[in-house]
Amino acid sequence: MPTETDDLVHHLAYAAANTTFETLAPEAIDAAKKSILDTLGVILAASGVEPAVRAAIDLVREGGGTPEASLLAFGGRVPAIAAAFANGALAHCLDYDDQTPWGQHASSSIIPAVFAVAERKGGVTGQDLIAAVATGQDLFARLRCNVGWRKDWNLSTVVGVFAATAAAGRVLGLSASQLAHALGIASMQSSGVMEVVAGTGSDLRGMYAGFSARGAVTAVLLAEKGTTGVDTLFEGEYGILKTYFGGVYDREKILEGLGTDYLGSGTLYKKWPAVGTAHSHIHATIELLKENHLTADDLSEIRVFVGDYHDLMCRPLEARRTPTTLVDAKFSLPFLVAVGAVHGTVKIAHFSSESLKDTSVLAVAQKIVPISDASLDWTLELPPGRVEIVTRDGRRYEKTGTGVPGNDDAPLSWSDLAEKFIDCAAVAVVRHSDDSLDEVVDSIKKLESLEDATVVLGILSPAASNSCSPEYETSSQTTSPKTGARL
Repeated sequence: MPTETDDLVHHLAYAAANTTFETLAPEAIDAAKKSILDTLGVILAASGVEPAVRAAIDLVREGGGTPEASLLAFGGRVPAIAAAFANGALAHCLDYDDQTPWGQHASSSIIPAVFAVAERKGGVTGQDLIAAVATGQDLFARLRCNVGWRKDWNLSTVVGVFAATAAAGRVLGLSASQLAHALGIASMQSSGVMEVVAGTGSDLRGMYAGFSARGAVTAVLLAEKGTTGVDTLFEGEYGILKTYFGGVYDREKILEGLGTDYLGSGTLYKKWPAVGTAHSHIHATIELLKENHLTADDLSEIRVFVGDYHDLMCRPLEARRTPTTLVDAKFSLPFLVAVGAVHGTVKIAHFSSESLKDTSVLAVAQKIVPISDASLDWTLELPPGRVEIVTRDGRRYEKTGTGVPGNDDAPLSWSDLAEKFIDCAAVAVVRHSDDSLDEVVDSIKKLESLEDATVVLGILSPAASNSCSPEYETSSQTTSPKTGARL
């Protein structure tokens, strides 16, 4: 057991290696299972509607190798490292994956990594998989909450690779010492600047979880083979905490309740496929129009009050009002608020190449005016956005976006997540029967009773799907194999 003077890497590794199903509170078990269902659903949806991931799928298929783990949605088996990369790229690219109450995304790195390792190893029980996911979610939350983030590094990848490594190492059955080494190896993949998130015109913002998932699997497999890490990884003179966060962190809080209180129990699940930091503005806009019996045509202006992070979604303003890629559209506050105003909701169907040309949405996006408000700056918990609408006849209405569907004051239930999973599967590259989708939901609800947790992936494999969809083609294709819609 680590001593008080040991680097955090040893404390985190020890907790991960010694987490069992029995150590978890019911809320942590529930969150782990919900995240598994939610992430698998988002992966399915991404396969059919996001062209940005096609290069990743093509690349891992071209590489070949030992068929160890499933290439989800598209079918076939590839080496575990490659599967983690491809499935991770799918898991975040719609910005529909879960998040912590303080923002950032853990499960899109964790779930692809744990399944890749579980398939490679074989015979991983549902209880062990739940314990692995819960320990990864806990590590992610502890680091997310207790470091001095300056919004320069992308925390989802910088921290996500360590969370996924802890989870994958737990699946593999690594000792605490081996897991500490694995976390050190994972530091070689701890990277990603915020420009990748905030910049426009790139696919990388959508694909980033693939890199952290791949790095995690690489790390645990190397550690298993004897590669060693660094004893002072987090707190050393040139360690993670000084390099990324200027040495600003709360060690006591990171360690508080470690191994007994699993913070993943607070995980939030999205109702809408868009960056979570825009949801409060979307919700306020939808509610204002509904409460006052207005339509988008009644509006002359929509003023969105923004803090420092909200502002990233508004600059450059004209590019945000008319995004040219689906990845950018999901990070554009003007476009997302306009979608909510026009459609009264935000759905996967609102993000296609044709949707980016929707004149009704684009017209409303031109009416979005960001107003700086420093009280909405992001410190730990992002304050809810505020919206003021001005009608053509001069009336004004204002609302703060509280009670957002999927947030902690309006959480999604198992029923909500099952409905989301089925909706996601409906746009997948391969069609699945209603019975098979129901079986996946039921299997994950009772995951702790399964002797082999990876059976849920078998249910979703194209060979088991009764699909009549055509064979997946390369990224040069211009239509969706399922819908025929232009990609």
